[in-house]
Amino acid sequence: MSEAVRGASGQAFLTEMTEFGSFSKGEQRYIRRSLDVGLDRRDAVRRWARNPGEAAEIRDQARLYARLEGLRGCIPEDVVIEEMEPLMATLVTLTAFDLAAGRLAAFGSYRFLYERLLGAAARPWLPGAFCAAAALPHLHPQRRRLLLQSISEAAATAPGWSGREPVFFPEWVEKVEIAVA
Repeated sequence: MSEAVRGASGQAFLTEMTEFGSFSKGEQRYIRRSLDVGLDRRDAVRRWARNPGEAAEIRDQARLYARLEGLRGCIPEDVVIEEMEPLMATLVTLTAFDLAAGRLAAFGSYRFLYERLLGAAARPWLPGAFCAAAALPHLHPQRRRLLLQSISEAAATAPGWSGREPVFFPEWVEKVEIAVA
C-alpha cells in the first residue's frame, strides 16, 4: 500500500471517528449495539441488555435486521424506479424501527449507522428512506418534525455520493480502572 493511500485511509478513519464522537452517548451506544446486531459481531443481548425490556427490544431488532443480508444484495447500481421497490420497502421498515427506538436523534447518526450496515452503495437511498420513515405516523409529531429538520438540504439534494466504504466501525470498549500511583 502506498504512503498516499495509507494517509487517505488514516484521514478517513480519523474523520469518521470524529463524526462518531460528535453524537450523543445514547446515539453512540445504539450505533455500537446495532452494529453488533446487524453485522453479527457478538451476542448483543448478553453484551447490551440492561433489563428484560431491553433484551426483548434487541431480539426484535435482530429479527428485523435479519433482512439486512438480502437488502445488501438488492441495492440497485442505477437509479431505476422499477429496481428500487425491494430495497426501499425493507429499508424504510428498518429505518422506521430504528427511529421509533428514539435513540437516533438526527439524519447524521442514522446515515453513519446505515452506511456501516449496508455499505457505500446504499448512500443515495438513505435520505429518501430516512424522510419516509421520519414522516410515518408511528412517531410523535414533535419527533417527526425534529427528525425531518435534521436532514440538511445538501444531504437531501446531493448530486452524487462517495463510493468510499466506511473504515471506522465503533465497538464496545471495556472500562478499565486506572490505578493511581
